[in-house]
Amino acid sequence: MSHDTITPVVTEAGRAKPPTMTRKRAGRRRPWGTYAVRVALVVVWLGSWELAARTVIDPFYYSMPSKVWQRLVDWFTEGTSQGSIWTNIAATLEEAVLGFVIGTLAGVVLGVVLGRSRFIADVLAPFIKGANAIPRIVLASLFVIWFGLGMSSKVATAFVLVFFAVFFNSFQGAREVDRVLVDNSRILGASRWQLMRSVILPSATSWILASMHVAFGFALIGAIVGEFTGADKGLGLLINHAQGNFDAAGIYAGMLITTVLALVAEWLITQLEVRLTSWRPPSHTASAGV
Repeated sequence: MSHDTITPVVTEAGRAKPPTMTRKRAGRRRPWGTYAVRVALVVVWLGSWELAARTVIDPFYYSMPSKVWQRLVDWFTEGTSQGSIWTNIAATLEEAVLGFVIGTLAGVVLGVVLGRSRFIADVLAPFIKGANAIPRIVLASLFVIWFGLGMSSKVATAFVLVFFAVFFNSFQGAREVDRVLVDNSRILGASRWQLMRSVILPSATSWILASMHVAFGFALIGAIVGEFTGADKGLGLLINHAQGNFDAAGIYAGMLITTVLALVAEWLITQLEVRLTSWRPPSHTASAGV
């Protein structure tokens, strides 16, 4: 008998339990072990950092977790020198969300259009590649001159970072649509809009959603870079102010808040992806609990 054979589990009632049920229960138990290992890694990392800062490295330059925690407590209880921490978080989040939404919409529309029109894509290809090669820091400085120190310059910087990430994925997703599926839809009399809505966009959804996972992180980067260039509020301003005061704990605290915002956005995008792709049949590996 092969060792790979799955033996059914017999219950107290004498009935054989399907192997898929044991796989499902094992799949439920597996995340708890994963979470435990993750927590252990974080504890070891923070503990070693704290110990090293107290014995080996200079805490003035590298800070320590206890000081970072104290800085966060001060910010959320007493505020910052630039006002309430919630006001600064809201400013950065608003800039990032606006840049993300506008950049995603523009990237999807232009990417799909160029992906389905080879002539237009060939004409615009060198211009798009040239624009993508421009350093974003330079553009951030230029946007401050164009739009001032307000929100518009930060949204523009976030837009540029998000647009290219989404555009190239949307373009490739539109190019990868099954040609047989397109031809069959045309034979059945589908109009151009029906073809776009029912075939091309659903086929490119995975490519678009994959780019959105990294695009919001780019939007946060764009907003913070814009605030570094010039702003009167925002997390970028707090980090920049902490850098000017050689406050390593303040820099780490700003980074931690930004990371939390990015992780929450990643979770929300994942939930959106689950809803948008719920029409797809589950793969064999997913049903097997792999």
